[in-house]
Amino acid sequence: MTLKSILASVSCAIILTATTLQAQTTQISTEYLMTLYAPLAAPQQIDNTLFIYTLPPDGEGWVKGPKINGRIIPPVADWLRVMPAGNARIDVRQTVKTDDGALIYISANGIVSYTKESWDRLMKGEVITSKDHYFVLAPTMQTSAEKYAWLNHVQCIGKVVEVKLGENAFVKYDIYIVR
Repeated sequence: MTLKSILASVSCAIILTATTLQAQTTQISTEYLMTLYAPLAAPQQIDNTLFIYTLPPDGEGWVKGPKINGRIIPPVADWLRVMPAGNARIDVRQTVKTDDGALIYISANGIVSYTKESWDRLMKGEVITSKDHYFVLAPTMQTSAEKYAWLNHVQCIGKVVEVKLGENAFVKYDIYIVR
Protein backbone atom coordinates (compact mmCIF):
# COMPACT_ATOMS: atom_id res chain seq x y z
CA MET A 1 0.00 0.00 0.00
CA THR A 2 1.38 3.39 -0.96
CA LEU A 3 1.39 6.49 1.19
CA LYS A 4 -1.00 8.09 -1.30
CA SER A 5 -3.56 5.27 -0.94
CA ILE A 6 -3.23 5.35 2.89
CA LEU A 7 -3.85 9.11 2.95
CA ALA A 8 -6.83 8.67 0.62
CA SER A 9 -8.30 6.03 2.96
CA VAL A 10 -7.75 8.24 6.02
CA SER A 11 -9.33 11.24 4.25
CA CYS A 12 -12.32 9.13 3.27
CA ALA A 13 -12.69 7.88 6.87
CA ILE A 14 -12.53 11.45 8.20
CA ILE A 15 -15.21 12.60 5.75
CA LEU A 16 -17.45 9.63 6.62
CA THR A 17 -16.95 10.27 10.35
CA ALA A 18 -17.76 13.97 9.96
CA THR A 19 -20.88 13.13 7.94
CA THR A 20 -21.99 10.59 10.55
CA LEU A 21 -21.45 13.05 13.39
CA GLN A 22 -23.41 15.71 11.56
CA ALA A 23 -26.34 13.34 11.02
CA GLN A 24 -26.33 12.39 14.69
CA THR A 25 -26.82 16.01 15.74
CA THR A 26 -30.08 16.42 13.84
CA GLN A 27 -32.91 16.97 16.27
CA ILE A 28 -36.62 16.41 15.70
CA SER A 29 -39.15 18.45 17.60
CA THR A 30 -42.90 18.07 17.65
CA GLU A 31 -45.91 20.27 18.28
CA TYR A 32 -49.15 18.80 19.64
CA LEU A 33 -51.89 19.06 17.02
CA MET A 34 -54.85 17.04 18.28
CA THR A 35 -56.23 13.91 19.87
CA LEU A 36 -58.24 11.58 17.65
CA TYR A 37 -60.88 9.17 18.97
CA ALA A 38 -62.58 6.60 16.73
CA PRO A 39 -65.08 3.95 17.83
CA LEU A 40 -64.50 0.67 15.98
CA ALA A 41 -67.02 -1.75 14.47
CA ALA A 42 -66.19 -5.45 14.55
CA PRO A 43 -63.53 -6.03 11.91
CA GLN A 44 -64.06 -7.66 8.56
CA GLN A 45 -61.61 -10.55 8.81
CA ILE A 46 -60.45 -11.32 5.28
CA ASP A 47 -58.03 -14.04 6.42
CA ASN A 48 -55.62 -14.55 9.33
CA THR A 49 -53.50 -11.61 8.21
CA LEU A 50 -55.95 -8.90 7.10
CA PHE A 51 -58.54 -7.16 9.26
CA ILE A 52 -60.52 -4.12 8.10
CA TYR A 53 -61.93 -1.83 10.79
CA THR A 54 -64.60 0.81 10.16
CA LEU A 55 -66.77 3.08 12.27
CA PRO A 56 -69.91 1.43 13.66
CA PRO A 57 -73.14 2.66 11.97
CA ASP A 58 -74.12 4.70 15.03
CA GLY A 59 -70.57 5.59 16.07
CA GLU A 60 -69.04 9.00 15.80
CA GLY A 61 -65.38 9.75 16.22
CA TRP A 62 -63.86 13.13 16.95
CA VAL A 63 -60.70 15.20 16.92
CA LYS A 64 -59.89 17.83 19.53
CA GLY A 65 -56.92 20.15 19.64
CA PRO A 66 -55.81 23.78 19.95
CA LYS A 67 -56.20 24.41 16.18
CA ILE A 68 -58.61 21.70 14.99
CA ASN A 69 -61.87 20.39 16.41
CA GLY A 70 -64.37 18.27 14.57
CA ARG A 71 -65.87 14.87 14.00
CA ILE A 72 -64.82 11.89 11.93
CA ILE A 73 -67.31 11.17 9.16
CA PRO A 74 -67.71 8.19 6.80
CA PRO A 75 -66.10 6.77 4.85
CA VAL A 76 -63.47 5.55 7.31
CA ALA A 77 -61.38 2.39 7.24
CA ASP A 78 -58.27 0.92 8.83
CA TRP A 79 -56.65 -1.96 6.99
CA LEU A 80 -54.64 -3.84 9.61
CA ARG A 81 -52.26 -6.42 8.15
CA VAL A 82 -50.50 -8.91 10.43
CA MET A 83 -46.91 -9.35 9.26
CA PRO A 84 -44.81 -12.55 9.43
CA ALA A 85 -42.83 -11.13 12.38
CA GLY A 86 -46.07 -10.85 14.38
CA ASN A 87 -46.36 -7.07 14.33
CA ALA A 88 -49.11 -5.31 12.38
CA ARG A 89 -49.05 -2.58 9.77
CA ILE A 90 -51.92 -0.15 9.68
CA ASP A 91 -53.26 1.83 6.76
CA VAL A 92 -55.88 4.32 7.96
CA ARG A 93 -57.96 6.67 5.83
CA GLN A 94 -60.58 9.00 7.23
CA THR A 95 -62.25 12.35 6.81
CA VAL A 96 -62.68 14.97 9.52
CA LYS A 97 -65.42 17.58 9.26
CA THR A 98 -64.26 20.47 11.42
CA ASP A 99 -66.61 22.43 13.66
CA ASP A 100 -66.49 25.24 11.09
CA GLY A 101 -67.43 22.92 8.19
CA ALA A 102 -64.05 22.24 6.55
CA LEU A 103 -63.20 18.75 5.31
CA ILE A 104 -59.75 17.32 6.10
CA TYR A 105 -58.66 13.98 4.65
CA ILE A 106 -56.23 12.04 6.84
CA SER A 107 -54.12 9.15 5.59
CA ALA A 108 -51.80 7.31 7.97
CA ASN A 109 -49.55 4.28 7.95
CA GLY A 110 -47.91 2.81 10.99
CA ILE A 111 -46.69 -0.12 13.05
CA VAL A 112 -48.38 -1.86 15.96
CA SER A 113 -46.53 -4.39 18.09
CA TYR A 114 -47.96 -6.14 21.15
CA THR A 115 -46.35 -8.13 23.91
CA LYS A 116 -48.02 -11.46 24.66
CA GLU A 117 -49.47 -9.96 27.84
CA SER A 118 -50.86 -6.85 26.13
CA TRP A 119 -52.32 -8.97 23.30
CA ASP A 120 -54.04 -11.28 25.81
CA ARG A 121 -55.49 -8.27 27.65
CA LEU A 122 -56.65 -6.70 24.38
CA MET A 123 -58.37 -9.95 23.37
CA LYS A 124 -60.18 -9.99 26.74
CA GLY A 125 -61.64 -6.56 25.92
CA GLU A 126 -59.41 -4.61 28.28
CA VAL A 127 -58.21 -1.09 27.51
CA ILE A 128 -54.48 -1.01 26.83
CA THR A 129 -52.34 2.11 26.64
CA SER A 130 -49.10 3.30 25.07
CA LYS A 131 -47.26 1.80 28.04
CA ASP A 132 -48.54 -1.65 27.07
CA HIS A 133 -47.54 -1.81 23.41
CA TYR A 134 -45.90 -0.02 20.49
CA PHE A 135 -48.39 1.83 18.23
CA VAL A 136 -46.99 4.65 16.10
CA LEU A 137 -48.35 6.07 12.87
CA ALA A 138 -47.43 8.80 10.39
CA PRO A 139 -50.47 10.84 9.29
CA THR A 140 -50.54 13.27 6.39
CA MET A 141 -53.47 15.55 5.67
CA GLN A 142 -55.13 17.15 2.69
CA THR A 143 -57.71 19.93 2.52
CA SER A 144 -58.90 22.74 0.28
CA ALA A 145 -60.00 24.87 3.24
CA GLU A 146 -57.89 28.03 3.35
CA LYS A 147 -57.91 28.12 7.16
CA TYR A 148 -56.31 24.66 7.32
CA ALA A 149 -54.21 24.76 4.13
CA TRP A 150 -51.01 24.65 6.23
CA LEU A 151 -51.88 20.99 6.99
CA ASN A 152 -51.10 20.15 3.35
CA HIS A 153 -47.45 21.00 4.05
CA VAL A 154 -46.63 19.11 7.26
CA GLN A 155 -45.79 15.56 8.25
CA CYS A 156 -47.35 14.37 11.46
CA ILE A 157 -46.65 11.52 13.83
CA GLY A 158 -49.15 9.85 16.09
CA LYS A 159 -48.90 7.66 19.17
CA VAL A 160 -51.67 5.61 20.70
CA VAL A 161 -53.23 6.80 23.95
CA GLU A 162 -55.65 3.89 24.40
CA VAL A 163 -57.15 1.06 22.37
CA LYS A 164 -59.88 -1.45 23.17
CA LEU A 165 -61.35 -4.29 21.11
CA GLY A 166 -64.59 -6.21 21.58
CA GLU A 167 -67.68 -4.48 22.94
CA ASN A 168 -67.40 -0.67 22.75
CA ALA A 169 -64.13 -0.96 20.81
CA PHE A 170 -62.19 2.21 20.07
CA VAL A 171 -58.80 3.67 19.30
CA LYS A 172 -57.53 6.99 20.64
CA TYR A 173 -54.23 8.59 19.71
CA ASP A 174 -52.41 11.90 19.91
CA ILE A 175 -51.14 13.51 16.72
CA TYR A 176 -48.12 15.82 16.57
CA ILE A 177 -46.64 17.96 13.80
CA VAL A 178 -43.00 17.13 13.14
CA ARG A 179 -40.96 20.35 13.08
